[in-house]
Amino acid sequence: MAKTFSYPVFQEDRCKGCALCTQVCPKDIVKMSDRINKKGYFVATVTDKSKCIGCSFCAKMCPDVVIEIHREVKEEE
Repeated sequence: MAKTFSYPVFQEDRCKGCALCTQVCPKDIVKMSDRINKKGYFVATVTDKSKCIGCSFCAKMCPDVVIEIHREVKEEE
């Protein structure tokens, strides 16, 4: 039986550090990091990809289209 796992992927070089994505995550796993991108902004990151439910709220909220939701199908043993 296959199981689908979802997680957000950030294009950090495009992030402007607005933090809108951090406010809408129902699992509270999207946070601002202490890393700074090439433009000088603090970037958003995911603290625990395994807790992502794939709702894509973060991606929908991002005004700069920084976030993509990736889905992987894994076979369970």
